[in-house]
Amino acid sequence: MTIQEPATARPAGRPRSEKAEKAIIDATLDLIGEGTGLVELSIEAIASRAGVGKTTIYRRWSNKEDLVADALATLQAPLPRLAGVSVRDDLIVLLDSMRSEAGQVRTRCVMNIAFSESDRYPRLMERFVDIAVEPRRQAMREVIRRGIASGELRPDIEVEMSMAILSGAMIWHHKWGPADGLPADLAERIVDHLLPGLAA
Repeated sequence: MTIQEPATARPAGRPRSEKAEKAIIDATLDLIGEGTGLVELSIEAIASRAGVGKTTIYRRWSNKEDLVADALATLQAPLPRLAGVSVRDDLIVLLDSMRSEAGQVRTRCVMNIAFSESDRYPRLMERFVDIAVEPRRQAMREVIRRGIASGELRPDIEVEMSMAILSGAMIWHHKWGPADGLPADLAERIVDHLLPGLAA
């Protein structure tokens, strides 16, 4: 009979690789937030700030654009939970999450710096859209489609156009709204202003 060795318990705490990954992400965001443009941002500088070797970074990300995209994605709040009771309520929740993210100064600063050079780094924008933007679009798309199916919304509306109008109104206020912050009821006002044109 073979006696099996007892399984070795995993040490408490987060795995070392997860700590390193967080340090790399934080270092990337800190450097961009301090004004380092994407052209000047280097893997060497990120590794130095994070206290890791360059190989630790390249083990996880094959290039700088993918690393920056993943770092930017961490600034996005998780998708909000939708009650699914009414189209109005769910659209307000989705738009209000956009308002909340726009109100964070560090997030806005980092995004502005990163995307000011997005033409030079198309892979960055493409990856960021895939991992951070498209899930939010899909959530709004599903809410609108559900509203059409339930009869809350007109069957002839263009789903993508409706999304552009709703999101665009929030983006406009984010860009050109008051300097002291967006009003707490902005999402509700946008939805209530535009929904009559979409309602059945």
